[in-house]
Amino acid sequence: MSGTTATTIDRSDKPGHIGIILLVAGLLVGAAIALGFLANEWAQPLILGLLALLSVIGVFGLFAFAIGLVQFSGRAARNDLTKTIVDSADEGIVVTEGENEIVYANETYLALAGATGANDLKPVGRLLTGRADVSEAIYRLAAAARENRRLVEEVRLEPALGGRGEVGWYRVRVTPVRRETGNATLWSVTDITPERERQENAFQELQHAIDYLDHAPAGFISIDADGEVSYLNATLSSWLDFDLARFGSGGLHLDDICTPAAAALIQAIRGQPGDVRVEVLDVDLKRRNGNPLPVRLHHQVAFGQDGRAGPSRTLVLNRASGEAGADRGSDAEVRFARFFHSTPMAIATVDKNGAILRSNAAFARLAPSGTPLQTIYDLVAPNSGLERGLAEVVDGSAAVSPLDLTLAGEDGRSAKLYLAPVSASEDGDGERAIVYALETTAERKLRDNMDQAGKMQAVGQLAGGIAHDFNNVLQVIINASEFLLASHRPTDPSFPDIMQIKQNAYRAAALVRQLLAFSRRQTLRPQVLELGEVLSDLSLMLKRVVADKVTLDVRQGRDLWPVKADLGQLEQVIVNLAVNARDAMPDGGKLTVRTRNVAREDCVSFNHAALPADDYVLLEVEDSGTGIPQEHLDKIFEPFFTTKEVGKGTGLGLSMVYGIVKQTGGYVFVDSTIGKGTAFQIFLPRHVPSQEEIAAEVAAKEAPKKLAADHTGAGVILLVEDEDAVRALNARMLVSRGYTVHEAASGVEALDLFLKNDGQIDLVVSDVVMPEMDGPTLLGELRKRNPNTKVVFVSGYAEEAFRKNLPEGEDFHFLPKPFTMKQLVETVKAAMG
Repeated sequence: MSGTTATTIDRSDKPGHIGIILLVAGLLVGAAIALGFLANEWAQPLILGLLALLSVIGVFGLFAFAIGLVQFSGRAARNDLTKTIVDSADEGIVVTEGENEIVYANETYLALAGATGANDLKPVGRLLTGRADVSEAIYRLAAAARENRRLVEEVRLEPALGGRGEVGWYRVRVTPVRRETGNATLWSVTDITPERERQENAFQELQHAIDYLDHAPAGFISIDADGEVSYLNATLSSWLDFDLARFGSGGLHLDDICTPAAAALIQAIRGQPGDVRVEVLDVDLKRRNGNPLPVRLHHQVAFGQDGRAGPSRTLVLNRASGEAGADRGSDAEVRFARFFHSTPMAIATVDKNGAILRSNAAFARLAPSGTPLQTIYDLVAPNSGLERGLAEVVDGSAAVSPLDLTLAGEDGRSAKLYLAPVSASEDGDGERAIVYALETTAERKLRDNMDQAGKMQAVGQLAGGIAHDFNNVLQVIINASEFLLASHRPTDPSFPDIMQIKQNAYRAAALVRQLLAFSRRQTLRPQVLELGEVLSDLSLMLKRVVADKVTLDVRQGRDLWPVKADLGQLEQVIVNLAVNARDAMPDGGKLTVRTRNVAREDCVSFNHAALPADDYVLLEVEDSGTGIPQEHLDKIFEPFFTTKEVGKGTGLGLSMVYGIVKQTGGYVFVDSTIGKGTAFQIFLPRHVPSQEEIAAEVAAKEAPKKLAADHTGAGVILLVEDEDAVRALNARMLVSRGYTVHEAASGVEALDLFLKNDGQIDLVVSDVVMPEMDGPTLLGELRKRNPNTKVVFVSGYAEEAFRKNLPEGEDFHFLPKPFTMKQLVETVKAAMG
């Protein structure tokens, strides 16, 4: 305190208490009175002792004060350096105890409060008053003081403290302080008005800059590495007819404002870590209604040290004629840029080392995902021969043949590249060649599929031809063994040998059926089936097939659609796949069989190009076995192809699966990973019954059961068969049952016999495949002579294989080879009525 102005207020010192002084004085007076009552011989020594004690205390106190061990109250605090710093601090500091009892306030706080002494000094809570938000801030600060925790608030006062302006900003900080006498609170008040004014000025300048940028005659956009639009000025927004209010939650993406070609070019820009790339691109942006907007982009991208692209700074010049802010470039240049980037052919110019100088959008789309294209060689797989082709073009070769190359990456894409030289007069910026490229991935896959289909068809025709000839041989063996068995008793020594011949002939016939299944020429007896019921009936058999080491898991889909297939053949498909899966898991594993419906719109999710969109019932057979090598996947459905040891497989199992599924109208696909297992997917078309089928099913249920027919009969039969042995045995069978048989070795001979008998033939039993005149042609000639002629066709091929060669609605009976005597006579009896 100096005069009438207080520099600081400090009530933190502890003054001495007068009671202690009075107590000491009383003790001394009492001691003096007590000595007066003592005898002289005792009084003098006691007085000397008391004086000596007081002398020792005084000398000790002087030495303690000299070395700083003892200090007088108030002096050390007032001379402390820390207190001096606080007293002269630029921020107002005040310390309170209890309910706003001020124990200290520095000069700055006194100035902020406008106080001249302790009497008119206010605590912070009463000093800062104003609007509701100020009161709320002071309340939060007071609550923090009571709870002994730190808190900082900024308040705005109108007017400022001490009348220093219309508005004042203050930062108030509260901090708990521990003292010997109890807890106190340190309040600091800082005038931050100049700082806030600088911030407001900077904000106003920023607002002006944004306003200028928003309404500039050119567009501006910023795009991050993920294609998100982080900024779009109002000019470009109006060109594209997008509302800026869309920004915030989600906002716009590059695909929303760019055509696919423009997006590919923008995202294809790559750089090294630390690079700043600037590209000038003539592209089309996309208005909100989908119409294109030709623009020129000055696109700048900075790359971080990790090589990742940062947000771009892109200037957009409008090149649409007649619009405000349009760049007055030539219309021809705009049209060329549009054609150049919209063409499906990828185009790039390269220097003599293959470095890419310019490219269009289609070329950018050829690049492997996430791979920067620095040179043309980055586009293709290593050792593709492109280096030699480019060297020939640079050397001036007149023509270089197109190059069919595999593109870099693991997706198996391919392209055809055409190289054209750049003349020396045009070589101003290092261009030495123009590269034209067309992606041929889809065409190559289609060609591979067609080649595979052609190969399978050729193999199928071969297998079918072999099976047909085998059936004729087996027919003779089976029929001859039946005649021998009929003339031998079971006790005859040769009976077991004949039976062995017959059984092995049937085994051979089963192999022939598998060949016919692959060639899709076997005879099927399709019926409407519920795949779930078929699997349920097969479950016990499958458990026996897969053995104890393999766990079988059958998962049935709900409400499966019906399918139309041959029950026996479909069961054979499932069993064959289960056997193969078991053999692929010699140490055990898991076999999973799943069924479910696949709707037409879900077909595309399977990524099978050969699968047409339709409703299917899906049968999946998946194992956890050793897997199939990639080089074998294209061969597994071929007849006699097997990876098993000699004697442990015929190689016909999967070929039969393929043929049965295809002949049923379905599709089969396989996916395999070495060490993880194999999964077969079989798509069987959904069967929708027609009105005729529904009526026939109802009639069949209501019709009474027929008694077994008598196999003996009478009548004239014309037997047509080009194989002499087969014809002789078949004729012998029919004659033994009471029929009259005329034999013919060809269709021409059969027609002559028919005419010689004046058409008096009750039944014609004819082979289908014969020289000179086949069975369908013979039937057509016979119907011309006698429309009521009854015919039974006999063939090793399926009925569907030759029905297409007959007129629509043609009536005939069919008997597949090889057949037994019983089957022959039953069919003849049924045909003759």
